[in-house]
Amino acid sequence: MKAIRSTVDKVLGRPLAKWLLGGALVAFVAVLPLIDLVIPGVLPGSTYTPGTLQVLALALIFAALALSYHVLFGITGLLSFGHALYFAVGAYGLGIVLERTGLGLLPAIGLTLVGALVVATLLGAVSLRVSGISFAMVTLAFAQAGSVLIRRNPDVTGGEEGLGLTTEQVPDFLVGVVDTRNLFWLALGVLVLVFLAVRWFERSRAGHVAAAVRENELRVRVLGLPPFRAKLVAFVIGSVLAAVSGMLYLLLQSGVTPRAVSADFTLTILVIVVLGGVGSRWGAVIGAVVYTLLDQRLTALAGSDAIASLPPVLRVPLSEPLFILGTLFILVVLFLPGGIVGLADRLRRRRPADDARDRLEETT
Repeated sequence: MKAIRSTVDKVLGRPLAKWLLGGALVAFVAVLPLIDLVIPGVLPGSTYTPGTLQVLALALIFAALALSYHVLFGITGLLSFGHALYFAVGAYGLGIVLERTGLGLLPAIGLTLVGALVVATLLGAVSLRVSGISFAMVTLAFAQAGSVLIRRNPDVTGGEEGLGLTTEQVPDFLVGVVDTRNLFWLALGVLVLVFLAVRWFERSRAGHVAAAVRENELRVRVLGLPPFRAKLVAFVIGSVLAAVSGMLYLLLQSGVTPRAVSADFTLTILVIVVLGGVGSRWGAVIGAVVYTLLDQRLTALAGSDAIASLPPVLRVPLSEPLFILGTLFILVVLFLPGGIVGLADRLRRRRPADDARDRLEETT
């Protein structure tokens, strides 16, 4: 893969090579529902089966969600403990609009996006009056308030049972197990759009100011730039993209539960970003895919006969997928501070150094 990329870089130039390789990767993922690809121990079955496509589509949705958190944490340095609130705004908002208004899917999505934009702007303007751990606590407080509203209003949100998807206004090709393939392609398309939107923001003037705020907010103020405005723009963009992920999650899962607004779900997003590599768009995508597949496989492993036959000292912790994922997170923080992408970068930088050392030894 490295040799191919190096050759393409030399022939076409690095920017064009990146676009071509990215397009090739998207094309490969897009054809997965059409081929019989089996990866034992990683995927639950062939890639064309509904169960496997369900898992892969969920991984793509979490990748888009992780990219939305990357806008806050990776680019702007805003540690939010309430990012799941906006994911829930998208999921619950679309579900309620479809159920209560009778609008078609596209108008309902548009109305939900407007609502998410308003909520993100208002709550962001309040939350960003403070910084650091105070900001994290304020976002957590708003998320907890949202959780209470969802749980205490069962007539609207379904309460503890969750809210089901009203399928009358949803096109037939997005409903049913046999149409999981279409939902997978939709999730892939949304992920590509979110990735491009995050890339655009990261390279925009507001994105540069947001990155400067992350490094030294005081210096940004001295230069006469508005740090609050840049942080608010980043907050709103990240929150709206999270709402888009939430709407797609509702369509894929045919419903949503109160866990979507819980603090532990925000921590899951944070784990995904750290696992992949903080500050990297590809890290957010890779972290989401790895986490989703690990969570799915570890859940299956926890209920297997192999784990049940182990002594209690091993059976108890290994039967809890969250224990294993938590241990993995600790190991990544301790030994891979740059995440999976950081490890790949270090290996790539070490390779030319090793080649140069070998050539020097050969000449001497």
